[in-house]
Amino acid sequence: MKFKAIFLYTICVSVIFSAACGDGAPANVNTANINAGNANIAKPNTNNPLAVTTPTPDQVTNNAPTLTPVYKAYCAAVVKKNEAAIRKFYTADTLKSFDEQMKAEKIKTLSEFIKDDQITNEVCEVSNERIVGDKAVGKVKTKGYPTGYDVLFVKENGEWKMSTLDPKSLK
Repeated sequence: MKFKAIFLYTICVSVIFSAACGDGAPANVNTANINAGNANIAKPNTNNPLAVTTPTPDQVTNNAPTLTPVYKAYCAAVVKKNEAAIRKFYTADTLKSFDEQMKAEKIKTLSEFIKDDQITNEVCEVSNERIVGDKAVGKVKTKGYPTGYDVLFVKENGEWKMSTLDPKSLK
């Protein structure tokens, strides 16, 4: 009698456990749009906001014929740590902002302040320039930023200079 009770108890626990675990199939699978040939292929969830996506690299539309000489000269000045020359490549408002930040951080030179950009002559390029009036945007690439970032250039006193203003301000 004891054996039958244990046997029935084991069967009941197994049934309850199996029912609780389910059959392993996802409960929210929508099979209405799966054609018979692809029924066994897993489909990625394209609506998942947390899914990892790899950005498509920007296409190069031009080699920045106007801005490239300016930026190459800037890179050369940075490599030589020529403070006066480096300052010539920034707008007045950008230099004012840099000077305030340098003072707050107790940094004495502009070349020391910008050293994290890892500017070299080897990786010093601009592409995809767009010019509108006295403003231009170009994608600048350096050793520190190999995929590049957009920089706003502003024409000041007849010369193109870099600005820290938002490049999206180019209309």
